[in-house]
Amino acid sequence: MKLNTLALATSLALASASLATPASAATEADVETTFFPYKNGFPSIPALPAGPVINNETPEPPKEVIPTGVSKFLKDGLFELKVGPTANIDIMKPYVDATRKNLNKAKLGAKNGDIEGYVAGRPFPEEPDLKDPRAGEKLAWNYKYGVNWGDNASINPFFWKYRNMTTGQIERTIKFEFHFLNFKHRVKDAPVPEVTPNPANLFRGIYVKVNEPQDLKNTQLLIQRFEDDQRLDDAYLYLGFQRRVRRLATGQTTDSFLGSDLMIEDFEGYNGRISDMLWTYKGTKTVLLPFWDHNEQKLANDMPPEPDGYKYIGFSGQGNCFPDVTWQLRKVYVLEATPVNPNHPVSKRVFYMDTQLQTLGGANEIYDRKGELWKVFILGKSRPDQHLAMNKGSGIGIDDGFSMVDVQAKHCTTGQFKGQVDASQNPPGLFQVQNLRGGD
Repeated sequence: MKLNTLALATSLALASASLATPASAATEADVETTFFPYKNGFPSIPALPAGPVINNETPEPPKEVIPTGVSKFLKDGLFELKVGPTANIDIMKPYVDATRKNLNKAKLGAKNGDIEGYVAGRPFPEEPDLKDPRAGEKLAWNYKYGVNWGDNASINPFFWKYRNMTTGQIERTIKFEFHFLNFKHRVKDAPVPEVTPNPANLFRGIYVKVNEPQDLKNTQLLIQRFEDDQRLDDAYLYLGFQRRVRRLATGQTTDSFLGSDLMIEDFEGYNGRISDMLWTYKGTKTVLLPFWDHNEQKLANDMPPEPDGYKYIGFSGQGNCFPDVTWQLRKVYVLEATPVNPNHPVSKRVFYMDTQLQTLGGANEIYDRKGELWKVFILGKSRPDQHLAMNKGSGIGIDDGFSMVDVQAKHCTTGQFKGQVDASQNPPGLFQVQNLRGGD
């Protein structure tokens, strides 16, 4: 009853706010600003040129440009942060064109998680306003309908390593493949604008398969996200050793996934519904984020290259829990998400949303029920033109490495990506329950 009362009160408040705050129409200037934030120059701080290393010995490090969780790591001497030059990431032209074509068509509905009139592109390209009580929700929709991995892509292989942060011991390595497909609001890859038939009115699918080790081999996860954000996702798990598919209960998306430091809800920065959270825009800042050019990094020497010569990013710092990469000064929106469900294991999530990509990676902070810092999710991106040849010109920031650091348990899970923007690897049939049963 408590949850229903909270949801009702929230809906009434949002409805009142929508009536009390007239929305100003987005303009062509807003489109230019949202996709080309650095056209008049890159952010800079005199005390922070590209090239230096920030660590616990740095005199008066510029705290205002370092995310809170990362600042704690630096203060505790857990790793060194290398600063690289800020670079522009050109977003795919069809997505920018769709934003212009559909300018001001998208409107928020009366309830959190309701949207009307959305077609394609960035639904709310205007700069957020602190006076707008629903500015955070608009940014959340920009993420949901953002480029992310584009219309379809895969990460294959995708290595997760479970690490003891104190000893550096690798406790387990899992070799995955991840696949992503947008069923609707497609702008680039055929079929445009949507995959048909789509009788369930799905918006997006995520398919995961374990290829190693043997005891988890052929474990598969399927997430089907509906166009209607008020509808709960369908999620299915196939356990290879049991040879059966089971539907996941809602609460299981906030459990540890296969013993790692991640929940299913953590995938891609945030992998839940808009309506599951209350979203608050906290302001715009210049912040260091883990963005880099893959081909310019010190790549891993403890993993053999792929057959095509591709090498993964490496890790360093305490327990080898931190991506050994450069960070960039980026213009960000600080966004806070508070769960609607009071029984959620998280009290809030803090995101540093890159304004150009408007994804929710970066250096997110996750707080436990008591309001204490629990985990920090460092999810970094490479420019596509400095990555695999197939990704060149894709207009997508390529997820290239992550670390989920459990501050309290002194443990981490790291991820090394081979992200591929390739529609042929993600046929719609891959995202159906029947595929799980035939996966052996």
